[in-house]
Amino acid sequence: MDARIASTYANESTAGLNKSLYDAYIKAFRWSSDRLDAQHGGIIAFVSNGAWLDGNSTDGFRKCLEREFSSIYVFNLRGNQRTSGEMSRKEGGKIFGSGSRTPIAITFLVKKPDESGEPGARIFYHDIGDYLSREEKLGLIQKFGSTAALPFQEIQPNEHGDWISQRDDAFSEMIPVEPKKKFDLKTHSFFNTNAIGLSTNRDAWVYNFSQTRIEQNMRHMIEFYNKQVENYQNACQNNPKLEVGEFVETDPTQISWTRALRNDVGKNLKHKFEPTCFRNSIYRPFQKTRLYFDKSFIESPGLASKLFPSADTENRVLGLSGSNKFLSVLIFDSIPCLDSVGGTQCFPLHYYEERAKAAPSLFDGATEAEHIRRDGVSDWILAQAKNRYGSTVTKEDVFYYVYGFLHSPAYRERFSADLKKMLPRLPLVESPKDFWAFSKAGRLLADLHLGYDDFAKAPSAEAIGVVVRGASPPCWGKPGVGFRVEKMRFPSKTDKSRILYNSHISIEKIPAEAYEYIVNGKSAIEWVMERYAITTHKDSGIRNDPNDWADELGNPRYILDLLLSVIRLSVETVEVVKGLPEVKF
Repeated sequence: MDARIASTYANESTAGLNKSLYDAYIKAFRWSSDRLDAQHGGIIAFVSNGAWLDGNSTDGFRKCLEREFSSIYVFNLRGNQRTSGEMSRKEGGKIFGSGSRTPIAITFLVKKPDESGEPGARIFYHDIGDYLSREEKLGLIQKFGSTAALPFQEIQPNEHGDWISQRDDAFSEMIPVEPKKKFDLKTHSFFNTNAIGLSTNRDAWVYNFSQTRIEQNMRHMIEFYNKQVENYQNACQNNPKLEVGEFVETDPTQISWTRALRNDVGKNLKHKFEPTCFRNSIYRPFQKTRLYFDKSFIESPGLASKLFPSADTENRVLGLSGSNKFLSVLIFDSIPCLDSVGGTQCFPLHYYEERAKAAPSLFDGATEAEHIRRDGVSDWILAQAKNRYGSTVTKEDVFYYVYGFLHSPAYRERFSADLKKMLPRLPLVESPKDFWAFSKAGRLLADLHLGYDDFAKAPSAEAIGVVVRGASPPCWGKPGVGFRVEKMRFPSKTDKSRILYNSHISIEKIPAEAYEYIVNGKSAIEWVMERYAITTHKDSGIRNDPNDWADELGNPRYILDLLLSVIRLSVETVEVVKGLPEVKF
């Protein structure tokens, strides 16, 4: 079965990753397709995961269906709950309730013996619609009763194998943000390198609001790990063929195993706790946290050490979503997690090379003791921009132009289908005035999105139940206890004008437009509400308490001021975005 998929669906795909083609439901399509009688034809009908309809990695699957069948009928029931925010609400109810998180589709594949399928099957499609509850969807299915009653529309696939959400040809004419090859100094793209965000595969252990708690957990895990190494080596004296995975203890309250760490056991490699490995990290939008950045315990460190080689490295990095759901962009000044904006792809203003491995030149940037700073923005794009907009343009100007342009509503709407399938491609606008407008807007947005915990500006909302800024509420016991948070909530699902911060404090007069600033599927405000809550990791039992962050900063009202600041920056972001130039593509 795997071989058949490899020679058909995977062979026809242009996607770099096609792991999803080997899912059980795709195998079911392949299995049944191969068993239709060539002489008499037949019909295949499935109620299945519907992600194949517009998935980037299933383009070859769609191309094969089109070639192998005479006609295809698809009823898209939606319900994709691997989305969030407004997109999740549009997807509507889950057809199988708690039993499904994926979109669901009813598919009929018809093969007539007297039709070869050339030049391709006729494809008929119907989308059930937006914002429908599960009950409303089931009611419509019952009402239609059969395919004869469905108002199908015939669709024409394009050359890329897109059936719905077809990409725009104009997109391919623009300039890619990423190079074909990392660190390509001759690339004809905006950046000469890119990197994925950090993937640890043991987040609960190495990320926490409390550095003290991380140290306790990691010291304990390292001690447990080293004991496993000793025990394994002793056991191998009697049984040299003993497999590491069969021997080591897997208690999730003691350790989080990954492939790399198991391999270290087999190499008789012990580890020790390194107090110098602590860094700040962006775990989710507007959530700073502490990170134990020891590569021995980071499953996929990527190029993080080139972007932020030390704890005091100054750098700015654009994070773009690579999850094929929607375009999301946010700027970072510390190591980002892979899921900070969804499959995060990082595009840096600078990257750093170790001095011993780099050949210094007269054009090296400002350096740290052991590193040489290089530009992330390509020489080629700078030359193009100078030619169009004048000799004063710098690489920083181009960097902020990209950040500003990626917030353009017109761009996001026009190329939404393309941006679900690949990383952005951008134009250089014709007018110098528009270039500078996007660049200045991008710089302003960057300052807003990086300076969100600078609480000097007046908030856009009002905190009720709080005395003067900087003072602890009276009669609440231990200083600062009144600012502690467990989980912030809205008064109801339909009322977002207020936020119940805790039993003493509420945030009121929240401008409605503040919720228009969406990043990675939900508003920045809701990210703060979700992430600044006390949680306990199910497997390890590790507690993560945002109040620890405030305590270690020595600022008991940090979380409250953070929320007020994010409300303010959300309003200001919406204003900046509304003022972006109109672009004709």
